[in-house]
Amino acid sequence: MNVSRRSLLAATTASAVAATAGSASPALAAEKDAGRLRTGFERLAADGYRILAGQKVGFVTNPTGVTRDVKHIVDVMHTDERVKLTAVFGPEHGFRGTAQAGGSEGRYDDPATGLPVYDTYLKSGQALADVFTASGVDTVVFDIQDAGARFYTYIWTLYDCMEAAQLAGKRFVVLDRPNPVTGRGAYGPVLHKEFATFVGRREISQAHGMTVTELARLFNGEYLAKPVELETVRMTGWKRRDIYDASGLPWVPPSPNMPTPDTALVYSGTCLFEGTNLSEGRGTTRPFELLGAEDVDGRWAAAANELHLPGVDFREAYFAPTFSKFQGKTIGGVQIHVRDRAAYDPVRTGIALLVTAKKSWGGFAWRSDNWIDKLTGSTQVRTMIDAGASTDEVVAAWQGELAAFRAVRSRYLAYK
Repeated sequence: MNVSRRSLLAATTASAVAATAGSASPALAAEKDAGRLRTGFERLAADGYRILAGQKVGFVTNPTGVTRDVKHIVDVMHTDERVKLTAVFGPEHGFRGTAQAGGSEGRYDDPATGLPVYDTYLKSGQALADVFTASGVDTVVFDIQDAGARFYTYIWTLYDCMEAAQLAGKRFVVLDRPNPVTGRGAYGPVLHKEFATFVGRREISQAHGMTVTELARLFNGEYLAKPVELETVRMTGWKRRDIYDASGLPWVPPSPNMPTPDTALVYSGTCLFEGTNLSEGRGTTRPFELLGAEDVDGRWAAAANELHLPGVDFREAYFAPTFSKFQGKTIGGVQIHVRDRAAYDPVRTGIALLVTAKKSWGGFAWRSDNWIDKLTGSTQVRTMIDAGASTDEVVAAWQGELAAFRAVRSRYLAYK
């Protein structure tokens, strides 16, 4: 009997993925697996890729597209004859994750699989539709770990790919993964349409509290000019209150400066410091948890602690970034210590840190291009802080638009 290497690998991989997906038949294994979170990909694989049968498939993914035992899903599917994987589409930072912020890997053939890898970064509309057409795929599948913030670009890769798939006449499938900072609620200002960029295409809140399949349903139902043929594969075993630690899944950094789930927890608030002349902690081992600048001293941490923000404390900190702002210089600032995740509000905390930084450090300045407006979605936060508004006043100003978004959001939620 002749057995090809591909067939042998497919059989081995299928067994491994079935075990990963919790599809083992013994009663003991079933009992052990009861209630365990299963990702969209785990469910897809356990079902034998049935919904992709007969289709030439292209995957939009990055290093986070892994199984529970940290095999990359592209490597798994490439050896499995039940799915016809013919292309990969890489977002910002690239399919294998070699590029820093604001970069990608370009067009190349993946050395591990031989598959063509197409670059989606900064492509949208007809230009991206042409990429899908050139690839020859019938179905585009999206599977990337999100970080839960409007300005984290992978959700806009999702949006752009959905729009382009519709233009190219392609079917679109989204495989779900947990929102790492829970799906309890939506927080922060809502983007105004005139401030749309790649860090915010449409009118959602700064911390959206949704999974990628929920966002895909929202985009398709509310924002795309024409809906794409969409299918979503939801998780099982995930609750909206669950923090990432509860998932039992490995954490793969979705981008170089998102090293841990703790980073994601603070990111939707402290990424606002990208819009200032202070370091947001890039070039340290704690990006977005360490913030600072030259000549900042302990007065900032003291001022922030005086606000008694729920669930968080601030430590006076000194550090020397190895790249980005203040590279190689020792600077002062704060480190964020979240002590109660359920009580912690990352967006309110981010605003409070902006307000106290401006009041306690005379060198505070916004970036000259007003990037803060792109991050917050309007001029409101910047102009109110410049006018001397308090944290509570700034937060109160967006409650009306946030309530309206929450009402729309509620129609697309898939989990309890």
